[in-house]
Amino acid sequence: MPVKNRFAELQDEITEWRRDLHAHPEILFDTHRTAALVADKLRDFGCDEVVTGIGRTGVVGVIRGKANGSGKVIGLRADMDALPIHEQTGLDYASKTDGAMHACGHDGHTAMLLGATKYLSETRNFDGTVVVIFQPAEEGGGGGKEMCDEGLMTRWGIQEVYGMHNWPGQPLGSFAIRPGAFFAATDQFDITFEGKGGHAAKPHETVDSTVMAAQAVLALQTIASRNADPVDQVVVSVTSFQTSSNAFNVIPQKVDLRGTVRTMSAEMRDLAETRIAAICDGIAATFGGTVDVRYHRGYPCMVNHEEQTDFAAEVARKVAGDCATAPLIMGGEDFAYMLEERPGAYILVGNGDTAAVHHPEYNFNDAAIPAGCSWWAEIVETRMPAA
Repeated sequence: MPVKNRFAELQDEITEWRRDLHAHPEILFDTHRTAALVADKLRDFGCDEVVTGIGRTGVVGVIRGKANGSGKVIGLRADMDALPIHEQTGLDYASKTDGAMHACGHDGHTAMLLGATKYLSETRNFDGTVVVIFQPAEEGGGGGKEMCDEGLMTRWGIQEVYGMHNWPGQPLGSFAIRPGAFFAATDQFDITFEGKGGHAAKPHETVDSTVMAAQAVLALQTIASRNADPVDQVVVSVTSFQTSSNAFNVIPQKVDLRGTVRTMSAEMRDLAETRIAAICDGIAATFGGTVDVRYHRGYPCMVNHEEQTDFAAEVARKVAGDCATAPLIMGGEDFAYMLEERPGAYILVGNGDTAAVHHPEYNFNDAAIPAGCSWWAEIVETRMPAA
């Protein structure tokens, strides 16, 4: 694979950084050690500007090329946070923090972008400016939105932005991407059915909230099967069913349902929210109870821009020889917020035959480091070629 020779030379050093990050995972915005390590390295590399505290614990570095005649500014983003999972890898560099683990490979993303930053700071073989973005709280905290809300794009004049995620099951060091909708919008719902509790031997004296909730679990599946256009993607999953009593002989007063909705278009997102409320209202009315539906909008659908996607794929082919078409992914990704503010693209790099992300036995594959670093560096040198 024609990766840059410099990254082959740096691989052991970058691997050390990655494994140190892996051993010290931090969750959501509590990425204080990670952010400090990143900021120190950016200063050591000789970045022209290093700013901390963007989006609470985010870090931004600025690298100016040998010239700036192009006036171009490109952002490169990596996420830093871990997950609240107990690691089960048995690695000698496994998490030292009980209940926290880099189970999604953000340690690898951070290490690869650090490697690219070191190289770009050394060579500066480009005409323009690079802004490297190290973001906290991708795993449900919306750190990307907070960084954007604090002026990330305007403060540094970022014109395009690129991101990357490792992907288990995809051949090691290979790339895959798709234009348009790529990762799903991720919403949540909380539903409380209330009836009239009572003795399980006297159901006629009750309004059974368990029956209402059970009906709802099944009826909500009709959003996908009977309300949605069959070619439009929607997933409605009830993931929690909790009654107000755990006794075997009590019909509970209340039942709480929780779950998630995943969609790939604004229209389907609106439809799912409307239908959840209508279905639950109808069930409660049918059985003589009441219902309270709370719908919480999370990350928007992540949409790759067509021109930048074509360019990102071209760069991937330069690095790896090919770039596959990625599948639609119903998981969420808060890089979506950055792509709402600026054109750009998000690509997958193969992690090989490993455990899936968010699994307690997952581990980022260090052999992917040269490919990932090379793609980021080549994005800069190809988009902003030196005179």
